[in-house]
Amino acid sequence: MMTNSPNPTPESAAAPAGVPRRAFLRYTGASVAITGLLLAGCDDDSDDVDANLVDVGADDTGILNYAYALEQLEAAFYAEIKNGAYYKGLGANSAEKQILDDLALHELAHKNFFKAALGNNAIKDLEPDFSAVNFGDKNSVLTNAQAFEDLGVAAYNGAGRFIKSPTNLALAGKIVSVEARHAALIRDLRQYNNFVGSDVVDLFIPTAGSESTPGAGTGTGKERSKRPQEVLNTANQFLKAGSKLSARSFS
Repeated sequence: MMTNSPNPTPESAAAPAGVPRRAFLRYTGASVAITGLLLAGCDDDSDDVDANLVDVGADDTGILNYAYALEQLEAAFYAEIKNGAYYKGLGANSAEKQILDDLALHELAHKNFFKAALGNNAIKDLEPDFSAVNFGDKNSVLTNAQAFEDLGVAAYNGAGRFIKSPTNLALAGKIVSVEARHAALIRDLRQYNNFVGSDVVDLFIPTAGSESTPGAGTGTGKERSKRPQEVLNTANQFLKAGSKLSARSFS
């Protein structure tokens, strides 16, 4: 689990000047409007590997089920936040509630999109286990929100290499860009003006005197990625027995 960091700044300092957070989130596009989704290898390979693991399947269907599983988890997490004491009580200010409302809508839209696209090839509805999260405590809520969002971005980036259909690859790119905006906002809520870190991006650091040599420095500036099984090792900690996942076709 991620370590705690300082509490976010007051609401008055929470958003960049002239750019309301709610408006910013609206421009990320909560709904995904891509037609012609191609499911390569649509054989139903979503049966349980054993009594405790649900395998996502193979080929593009498996990757879309993998994404669907993660979106199920995120949608359930934000729904639980809105039922918790931090959101309902005096802990969350109006700016934070607006952000959490929008993120909840985004994740629900992603979840429903994948479920409809997969149809009969979709894995079952998963049962989350959020017993490790204190939904009455601001730091616990935002720390875990950051963990989920960072995990989602790394998961999409790591899964791209397995996608065969250009349409599905474009779909993943559109969704991961929204997830990255979520991750940046949650980080900024936890610590103002701290929207990215070296744990998620191989930060580019210019070398001394780089003004005369543009591009000189260390680091690629690219987002870090994680392969499916590494992602599921974390995600499974938030799923009940019988809903824990495997991705045996994607190593």
